[in-house]
Amino acid sequence: MSILPGGHSIKMQSPQPIFSYRKYWARRFGTAPFLPMSREEMDGLGWDSCDVILVTGDAYVDHPSFGMAVIGRTLEAQGFRVGIIAQPDWRSCEAFTQLGRPNLFFGITAGNMDSMVNRYTADKRIRSNDAYTPGGEAGKRPDRSVIVYAQRCREAFNDVPVIIGGIEASLRRIAHYDYWSNRVRRSILLDAKADLLVYGNAERQIVEIAHRLAKREPVNALTDIRGTAFVSHGTPDGWIEMDSSHIDTPGAVDQHIDPYDMTSPSSCESSKTINAGNNNDTKVIRFERYIARRDRSHTVVRLPAYEDVKHEAVLYAHASRVMHLETNPGNARPLVQRHEGRDVWINPPPLPLTTRELDGVFELPYARLPHPSYGNLGIPAYEMIRFSVSIMRGCFGGCTFCSITEHEGRIIQNRSEKSILHEIGTIRDTVPGFTGIISDLGGPTANMYRIACKSKEVESACRRLSCVYPAICSNLNTDHSALIHLYRNARKLPGVKKILIASGLRYDLAIRSPDYVRELVTHHVGGYLKIAPEHTQSGPLSKMMKPGIGAYDRFKELFEKYSKEAGKEQYLVPYFIAAHPGTTDEDMLQLALWLKRNGFRADQVQTFLPSPMATATAMYHSHKNPLRKVSCSSEDVVIPKGLKIRRLHKAFLRYHDANNWPLLRVALKRMGREDLIGNGKRHLIPTWQPEGTGRRSEGKRVSEQAGIKKGVFLTRHSGLPPSPQSGRVKARSKSSAVKIRKGTNPESGKAGRRSASSST
Repeated sequence: MSILPGGHSIKMQSPQPIFSYRKYWARRFGTAPFLPMSREEMDGLGWDSCDVILVTGDAYVDHPSFGMAVIGRTLEAQGFRVGIIAQPDWRSCEAFTQLGRPNLFFGITAGNMDSMVNRYTADKRIRSNDAYTPGGEAGKRPDRSVIVYAQRCREAFNDVPVIIGGIEASLRRIAHYDYWSNRVRRSILLDAKADLLVYGNAERQIVEIAHRLAKREPVNALTDIRGTAFVSHGTPDGWIEMDSSHIDTPGAVDQHIDPYDMTSPSSCESSKTINAGNNNDTKVIRFERYIARRDRSHTVVRLPAYEDVKHEAVLYAHASRVMHLETNPGNARPLVQRHEGRDVWINPPPLPLTTRELDGVFELPYARLPHPSYGNLGIPAYEMIRFSVSIMRGCFGGCTFCSITEHEGRIIQNRSEKSILHEIGTIRDTVPGFTGIISDLGGPTANMYRIACKSKEVESACRRLSCVYPAICSNLNTDHSALIHLYRNARKLPGVKKILIASGLRYDLAIRSPDYVRELVTHHVGGYLKIAPEHTQSGPLSKMMKPGIGAYDRFKELFEKYSKEAGKEQYLVPYFIAAHPGTTDEDMLQLALWLKRNGFRADQVQTFLPSPMATATAMYHSHKNPLRKVSCSSEDVVIPKGLKIRRLHKAFLRYHDANNWPLLRVALKRMGREDLIGNGKRHLIPTWQPEGTGRRSEGKRVSEQAGIKKGVFLTRHSGLPPSPQSGRVKARSKSSAVKIRKGTNPESGKAGRRSASSST
């Protein structure tokens, strides 16, 4: 056993089933109809205090699609008394004292979405609504909510452990590029001054933490739990440290190098400086001792320090690559990163929940309603999912712009068919307003249910970033029969009229099972089916780790064939991303031509948003490709940065919008493609401009539209014109959204036959 400075050990505990712990004594109070949000509710339950208080940036909805409800009910099942502080007023610590002092710890999350993604668009504009707030009202949570909430909890009760988690903490567990401030920030663990960070879905970690704190273990002794991060002051005895803090390539000779100094420059700038005074081709090879048969359970990988990745973009890309290679629970090693004299130690990912454990989590006594204190105010995110059922977790797609894999893991965690059918019955019998239609039966991806590696041994040893790119792995079992069986049995349930599939479909997997496509198209498409080719050109697709457009074409053939056989008029709704790393103006032009050729019009478009920890974000920041070994001379990636080029790429997707035609005319002339400007069917945009159009190009600022003086910075609190109320607000965890309608010639001005509905 290895001992940390301070006397605490690091040795990964073998996790036990989460519902096998001895129940805490407070179980005698029974189950709460809703977890309490006030002292009055606590009094009604007979509680004098809470054991755990959870602070969240979302409204409290007691539903298994809301992370704080899942964690709260999971802890309640262990016997703990759990209170909720939802969307507190962060301007003082008063709201954080309303439930009193928790006996064990504060658990803090920004909510189901990262607070910065929730508040700002990809163009860094303030959003006009918040789908996780009653009435869709914006401004109910602070920027970087986890940091703010943690500081207020410390101010309220400075002797209570603070544990942070959720999507915001998970994706900021190491030094990370922050798009909104355009700089590399240090680990959120340090900025929040938290005692412990839990990443991933966290049921396994949080149950272990609660029981050990209840046994009076100090929080700084909880260093041996998978899926956690903590601050360390050195590598413990008995551990082998693998130094990955430099770019492992030969360096040039310095004329006055110390022969006993075995270090070499790690940065591109240092290498360039040395080369400038060295005209010969002599190279120095960096030698390192090779330790044979390393014990992986006692090996830690040292990432480049925060100070280095902050200033050296190439080292940031290298650190990102190393981190993503250490995400398989079967072979991942701990990571450690130096931050200004302290180490952030990140334990390996948690082991996936078993089917029995996941069933138990989803079968907890959720009210499946918003907290009664919200009255009749609707919560848009809840309205979207209240008749949907999650059947699995995780995603092995590895799309570089998406953070699902980094948060939920690459190994699919499946519920049993019995549990899923039981939840459908619960919705039918208990949820107000149910009309017989289940709005979704899916998860992060619609068709990864019970799809896994054929060999557990191969799965535990694999270090691939994706099971389906550049091609579907030969070890992946792509059998969809379990999902087909589930669909058929779900349709047989009394009182269920229709089951729709609204989750995104992995179509390159689906074409491996034509029987699945037939089942889906015949019974589970409500007129439109959304899929995400994201682009048509190989350049950006290779940086996204997405299949070529040929896979989309093959799926489209099957979709149309089975729709015709079923006698249904149904349409595909393809999603595309603008301004993704690796995308050129020519790529966007070719995508626009593909859309025109296929009769698609993009109604709503969002550009790539660099979210923390995503591989594509590392590309965006460093201009390097971390999908391959990173060095100063490794592949450079084209990055469409800047508001002007990002708006141009959006305009290509909305080539049919007359407001974008002036911008596109200039771009096409610059690209030497004036042949695409004209009034014929073969042209992309016309030569003429409708009266009153062309002044509001893609993404034009509200202040300019309203005639407000340029250069004046306005906020919602100092005169920014109010945004019109959105008729229908929906939430998404991905970085792109396109609403498509299929119609006639774009220049005709005629609407399509039907307009598709898709989430934004």
